[in-house]
Amino acid sequence: MTQPDDLERAVEATLFASEQPLTEQEISAHLEGADVGASLTALRCTYEHRGVHLVERGGRWHFQTAPDLAHLLRREKEEPRRLSRAATEALAIIAYHEPVSRAEIEAIRGVQTAKGTLDVLLEAGWIRIAGRREVPGRPTIYATTPEFLTHFGLQSRRDLPGIEELRAAGLLDPVDEAFAVLTGGDDADTETLDPTDEESAD
Repeated sequence: MTQPDDLERAVEATLFASEQPLTEQEISAHLEGADVGASLTALRCTYEHRGVHLVERGGRWHFQTAPDLAHLLRREKEEPRRLSRAATEALAIIAYHEPVSRAEIEAIRGVQTAKGTLDVLLEAGWIRIAGRREVPGRPTIYATTPEFLTHFGLQSRRDLPGIEELRAAGLLDPVDEAFAVLTGGDDADTETLDPTDEESAD
């Protein structure tokens, strides 16, 4: 096998280091005006049966993956799943008031919650069925999961913004009022949970 000369190696290194395709003139200028035409032809032949090819497109030279191997380098791109507003609100209510039933979520939000909304959160692994409320009809109740904490970078629910912080910002007043009406305020079985309360952690 013929060893490449220094100019050919220099052309090869220049093309590998470049972030974009280069014209013959640009390569030559980078190599102090050297005549690189023969080197480019030689390199194209050298790489003809390799995993990458040296190709010329529109007067510009660059290395590209061999067409028959392109499928090996395709990366699966995970599309982030955007939660709907309803799902985001439901998740927040569950995180702050868990365990909570669908009817309680609807009472706090003030609108009906489609079954699909909770299904999305279940499929994402952010909420789980935590049992049934011991009231007539025994509705299913929901709570967050360890995956919820991991996804949002929380060590525990104590790391959620404090209820008092959110109330001070005026973000929880309607929620607290609705929940108080719903639960009767002092019913321990459905008490509003402050994640900053040391005794609330499981």
